Amino acid sequence: MACSKDHSEIQTIMAGLPVDQGGKGRHKCAACAYELGYRDGYNLSEHINLTALFNSLEESQAKEQRHKSPHAAYAQGYYDGVKDFYLNR
Repeated sequence: MACSKDHSEIQTIMAGLPVDQGGKGRHKCAACAYELGYRDGYNLSEHINLTALFNSLEESQAKEQRHKSPHAAYAQGYYDGVKDFYLNR
């Protein structure tokens, strides 16, 4: 199934991620991966199951997230979430 979420707010972040056209992340929605990473980072989650995460992602060939690394997107989202957690304390 293709991702139908509006990720317009994070397109500049997607533009800066590395390209990945193979492996487990192939065609997965990097924007959704970023958002999940942000949530986990903001909640300071310590147990992360990337296999389950990638299995839950829908496919996306849209906008800036096209062919972007969901691994890098998740990691960037996690970092941004942790950073915002501490800024908003």
